[in-house]
Amino acid sequence: MMKWVVGRFRPPPGITWEKRGMDMRITDLSFMQGYIRMATDGANMGWHERNGGNLTYRLTAEEAEAAAPYMTFDKPWEDIGVAVPNLGGAFFLATGSGKFLRNVCLAPQDNLCIAQLNEAGTQYRVVWGLEQGGRPTSEFPSHLMNHSVKFDVTGGKHRVIYHAHTPAVIALTNVLELDDIVWTRALWSAMTECAVVFPGGVGVLPWMVCGGAEIAKATSELMKQYDVAIWAFHGTFASGESFDTTFGLMHCVEKAADIYLRILSAGGAKQTMTTENFVAIAALFGLTLPEKFLQD
Repeated sequence: MMKWVVGRFRPPPGITWEKRGMDMRITDLSFMQGYIRMATDGANMGWHERNGGNLTYRLTAEEAEAAAPYMTFDKPWEDIGVAVPNLGGAFFLATGSGKFLRNVCLAPQDNLCIAQLNEAGTQYRVVWGLEQGGRPTSEFPSHLMNHSVKFDVTGGKHRVIYHAHTPAVIALTNVLELDDIVWTRALWSAMTECAVVFPGGVGVLPWMVCGGAEIAKATSELMKQYDVAIWAFHGTFASGESFDTTFGLMHCVEKAADIYLRILSAGGAKQTMTTENFVAIAALFGLTLPEKFLQD
C-alpha cells in the first residue's frame, strides 16, 4: 500500500492506493500525453537543438492522484535554491537536466521526472522518472519562481512554463531594440492575430547568464505583467493555462518574429498596422490592450 503525503495540493489524509494490475502505464495519463506531444512538437519545430529548452507542468490534485501509484517517496529532499511557499506540496512534471526533448517521446521515463515540493516550498524530491539518473532541468528554480508568480497573478489557472530556443526571436534580438514597447508593436504589426493571442504584450530582457538567479528574478518580475518574456540571444519564455495554449502562444510569437524579419530583409515596411487597427481588434474581441502599447 502507498500512503499519500498530505499537502495543500493533494487529497485529504488517509487516502491509499494499491499497486495492482497496472494494465495502464503512467504515460497513458492525459497530462503525460499532452506533455510528450508538446515536447515532440517543439523538437520538430527546431526549437530544441541538443538539450536546449525545458518544460514544466504543475499537476492538478486529480492528476497527482492518478499518477500516485507509479510514484515512490524514498529519495532525499534537495534544496531548490529559492522559496516558493505558495506552491508547497505541489507536484511538477519536468524535463531532466541535460536531456534532449527529441528523446522524450522515445523514453519519457529516462528524460522526464515528477518532482514533489515540500510544504515550505524550499525543497523537492523526484518521485517518478529519470530512471537512468539525473536531476530536473537546471532552469528548475527559474521555472518554479515563475510558476509561483503566475499562480498568484492568475489565481492558479496557469500551470505550464515553457522555454524554447526559437530562432526567429533570437535573430530579431540582434537587430531590434530590446524594449517591451518596441517588441510588442513589432510583433503585433507583423500579424493580425498577435494582439488577440498575447494582448498583454511581451516583456524583453537583456542578455543574462542562463540558469542563474539573476535571470530567474528578472523573468519573474516580467511575468507579473506578461505571459511572454524574450531572452536576448537566447530564446522565449512563456506561461499558460494548458499545453495547447502555451505552445500556441510560443508558436505565434515565433511566427510573428519570423514575419518581421522577412519584412526587414525586404527593405522594411511600406505600410503597417496602426493604433486604430489595434483598437478595432480589441473592440471586436472584447480585449483590453495596455495603453503604453497604443501610443504612435
